[in-house]
Amino acid sequence: MTDNTKGALLMMASLALFTLNDTLMKTLSGQVPLYQILAIRNTVTTAVLLLVCWRSGAFRRGMARRDWGLAGLRAAAEIGAAFFFLTALFNMPLANVTAVLQSAPLVVTLAAAIFLRERVGWRRVAAIVVGFMGVLLIIRPGSDVFDIFSVYILIAVCFITVRDLSTRRLSPDSSSMLVTALTSAAIMVFFGGMSVAEPWVPLTVGSAALVLGAAGFVLFAYLTSVMAMRLGEISFVSPFRYTALIWALVLGYVVFGDWPDWQTLLGAAIVAGSGLFMLYRERRIGHRAGEPLE
Repeated sequence: MTDNTKGALLMMASLALFTLNDTLMKTLSGQVPLYQILAIRNTVTTAVLLLVCWRSGAFRRGMARRDWGLAGLRAAAEIGAAFFFLTALFNMPLANVTAVLQSAPLVVTLAAAIFLRERVGWRRVAAIVVGFMGVLLIIRPGSDVFDIFSVYILIAVCFITVRDLSTRRLSPDSSSMLVTALTSAAIMVFFGGMSVAEPWVPLTVGSAALVLGAAGFVLFAYLTSVMAMRLGEISFVSPFRYTALIWALVLGYVVFGDWPDWQTLLGAAIVAGSGLFMLYRERRIGHRAGEPLE
């Protein structure tokens, strides 16, 4: 099995774990307040990630001084993304939220061209425009399916864009595991503080199992995602992110009885197709850039 094959399998596993985490979080909606869920989940996740950092030597490796500000910006963006994404998830079908979220790479590419001056050709610009049309098919502004939570998921995509752009600016020498642990700790502290303002709900055996299960899924999702990127070529591994749509469709139907209408399915296909085409173009451009001059 090649490293690319291993990386692809790990990426698919990572997205399955992230979607399972989303499923458990959505199941907890109405049982436990959001702030309490995130405080407990990320306490468990942070503790394990810090242990992994200690065992792997990430603390010794540390981060460059210039990266601390970027890591703080990344953590703040992750907090915003968590709030708006999960609020939307609690009130929208799993597949719809996941489908809109797949537009994040398109927005990141566009934002990188605007703010980081990265070169983006007309083909990728066209793919971004087509992808946004797919998003409009999913949320359908002006229709009965469009509400405040449709706006929330779009805001979450904006926060994810800030997170990913700040991650791109981090030095290669900084430990990705340490950055992940610090981000999880920031979520724990922020939502732990917010949860003080509202009464905590006693956990039943069932709700406690769901919270701990979500913590376990998101933890292993982080780890497998990092392993996937380190093992395989990014251009080969990244397209497998779109398997999240398959998991969201299956789990949304099995667990919640939701099945998207044809407009949502078409919109999801357009978003995924646009993202895959953009990754293909990036791989072609990267290949040409690496070719020797004749």
